[in-house]
Amino acid sequence: MKITNAKVFLNGRFIEGGVEFDGKILSAGTHVTGKGDVDAEGAYLIPGLIDVHTHAAMNADTSDGDTEGVVKMGRYYAAEGVTSWCPTTMTLKEPELTKACESVRAYRRPADGAKVAGIHLEGPFIAYEKRGAQNPDNISLPDAGMFHRLNEASGGMVRLITMAAEVDGAVDFIREVSPVAAVSIGHTTADYDTAMRAFDAGASHATHLFNAMPPLGHREPGVVAAAFDAGANVEMITDGYHIHPAVIRMTARLFGDRFVMISDSLRCAGMPDGDYELGGQMITMKDSKATLKGSDTIAGSSIHLMEGLRRTVSFGVPLEAAVTAATFSAARAIRMEKEIGSIARGKAADLVLLDKDLQVKAVYIDGKKI
Repeated sequence: MKITNAKVFLNGRFIEGGVEFDGKILSAGTHVTGKGDVDAEGAYLIPGLIDVHTHAAMNADTSDGDTEGVVKMGRYYAAEGVTSWCPTTMTLKEPELTKACESVRAYRRPADGAKVAGIHLEGPFIAYEKRGAQNPDNISLPDAGMFHRLNEASGGMVRLITMAAEVDGAVDFIREVSPVAAVSIGHTTADYDTAMRAFDAGASHATHLFNAMPPLGHREPGVVAAAFDAGANVEMITDGYHIHPAVIRMTARLFGDRFVMISDSLRCAGMPDGDYELGGQMITMKDSKATLKGSDTIAGSSIHLMEGLRRTVSFGVPLEAAVTAATFSAARAIRMEKEIGSIARGKAADLVLLDKDLQVKAVYIDGKKI
């Protein structure tokens, strides 16, 4: 298969050229010219997007523990150019988390569905004070034994786990778990020194930066500055509700290719306004904004990652930086950059053609058009 006459995203910039591939990338660059199977007619050709933090969509949720729901989500993401994702759980009790992990393990990608890159456990080892939309009844102290049991139930698919840095046992947990999965600091009251101890112990990521953590202060820099000093990856919800566009622009420039774009989408994604369930609590979506029912507490988002990319660009982040944040940086955050996340020889042929308005024209997963 050969796509020519495209603006191909290679090594952080767009070049005029093409890509040749079967299930994997065979060749890419200015030298891939001539008659191809597809004439891109000058469209953008980028790697498939990777969402490392997304709970749900189309009224299906990872935490339901229903494999058919995972299939529904996979089809929704793929149609929007998200070729890999990490089904993300809520703060739940171990039996519910076990069921969710087993349901993801049972997922078999349909021809028109995205690939599961791994599981993101958001909790249950978080701070009560910064629980956000997480159910406080399910919060527990770090338990490495529970983590290993959940990872076993998933077939070794846990790629990322979000936890608070200041809770009892956090540092020992991080030391034991970080060789197995990336540990992210989030839903936390940690100050700078506490967060640095967590990063020094092996944490490498920060969950939805600025949300559910202390603010960045010039005398109390908190997790944000600790993540910067530690060289950690930082993920951000770019729907325009969770974070002001100016802070999105600032973070993208400050963290460079450590900036990771996420959707943090809920079961209301792709659905009409109304009430929806979230981890045993109810949320309300109105005008695409999701909040805990009866409150102003913002929950996750109602967007998919490609919409997040479009909004990020509209906020003034250069297209190249936005694409990197939704592809290579995301892959590296979950230690999969050698397999997915960029257009390079030997990597999976997960590709998306976008028109000038960044609307999806075509999606290829493992070299097959969906």
